[in-house]
Amino acid sequence: MTGQKTILVTGANKGIGLEIARKLAAAGLQVIIGARDDARAQQAVDDLAGDGLAAEAVHLDVNDAETIAAAAAWTGERHGRLDVLVNNAGIFDFADGPPDTASISAVRRVMETNFIGTLAVTQAMLPLLRKADKGRIVNISSSLGSLALNGDPTSPYYASQFIGYNASKAALNMLTVQLREVLRGSEIVVNSVSPGFVKTDLTGFGIMTPEEGARLPARFALEGEENGGFFEPDGETPW
Repeated sequence: MTGQKTILVTGANKGIGLEIARKLAAAGLQVIIGARDDARAQQAVDDLAGDGLAAEAVHLDVNDAETIAAAAAWTGERHGRLDVLVNNAGIFDFADGPPDTASISAVRRVMETNFIGTLAVTQAMLPLLRKADKGRIVNISSSLGSLALNGDPTSPYYASQFIGYNASKAALNMLTVQLREVLRGSEIVVNSVSPGFVKTDLTGFGIMTPEEGARLPARFALEGEENGGFFEPDGETPW
């Protein structure tokens, strides 16, 4: 075990996840890129190395229990603990949509990845987080997961009806709320963080770059006394 803080970012081989990894590596943390595609993960490690930043990769598919268990075991053997977990891995499916027309298979796939997969990774990593002096969990959520904003006709998110994706992020927010209670009295803090409207391979549209979208999640991974909240670049988001 070293004195350097260790952080795992899931789905960090591209997009916001890669930029979060870049910022945290630049801040001096030992970054682990968790990805299901080993070649892309290595490419991300090489990309960071090209900027003089050190990172390592671990095979991790949030929909595969064996890879999750193996990633947790590898992290424990190599580092002894985990200081920060950034649950970034997620998908969007264009067959998703309003509840009367959305593809059920698409909704199921989105929920399995964005919520159940994240829950599985969190459960596997919690024993390692408990070994840290001050552990942190950052759940990458979305303003589309806010029930308040989904139900507000004046909200810019009101018309974005993707029952699978929105529900998966609302469920992720529930994970944040319940984890805060489970972890009460420990040194682990957990928050939901929406990066903002970022253009990535996930959707193909947005107004922010991945680098801009990585700023707030990276800040929560590094510092802050907030615990059990839901935040976006403009401030706290209503549940």
